[in-house]
Amino acid sequence: MFFSFGKKPILKELIPSGYIDIHSHVLPGIDDGSDSVETSEELLNGMKELGFSKIIGTPHTLPNVWENTSETILKAYDLLKNTKQDLAVSVQLKASSEYFLDSNFLEKTLEANDIIPLKDKYILVELSYMNPPINLREILYAIQLKGYKPVMAHPERYLYYHNDFSQYEMLKEAGCLLQMNMLSGIGYYGRSVAEAADKLLKNQMIDFTGSDIHHMRHVKSFKSKLMIKSHKQLQKAMESNALFH
Repeated sequence: MFFSFGKKPILKELIPSGYIDIHSHVLPGIDDGSDSVETSEELLNGMKELGFSKIIGTPHTLPNVWENTSETILKAYDLLKNTKQDLAVSVQLKASSEYFLDSNFLEKTLEANDIIPLKDKYILVELSYMNPPINLREILYAIQLKGYKPVMAHPERYLYYHNDFSQYEMLKEAGCLLQMNMLSGIGYYGRSVAEAADKLLKNQMIDFTGSDIHHMRHVKSFKSKLMIKSHKQLQKAMESNALFH
């Protein structure tokens, strides 16, 4: 049975000291996350209270929806940083992006090297929720050929992989690291996503975690109890984020 009959810990309680978040939408006004510096302030304060010590803002770079570039991202980052002296926060802030993988990324963003890594050569990437690109392997290969290391955002949320677990193995074999959304562990995105996350954790396939925080509902949800059984594996994945110090 999926649900544990034992005591279910609260997600917030698993967050290690000095936690580094590698996936969030806290930079103001450039995607579906924070819409203003004031909202960013509220989010950052909330994340600080959860125990986050470093937060990497990763706005979407998505063709025809969020046409972000390194320039637009750094502009939003600078706006927030320049106002940060007035913010009651003491967390370290960095800018990167969540890159949508398609032919546009391959032909424009990657070709122009218009990329802000999470750290060193690690870059956060995402897929369509409808279906993966036909040339996914080619894109992942091209990313690595440029010297980057792809970190796949929330693989547990891609429903088309739920009935074919070998596709997750394909991602790993193709050199992709996997980043689970911590909120998947409480069932925030539904039971099926929670089950996929639990299975990935159980099989030790999750490399890192992220909050994917867009708004205060996400922040408040960290005070919810976990649905999944793989508590220790989740905490271990959280601790692995120390790589991005």
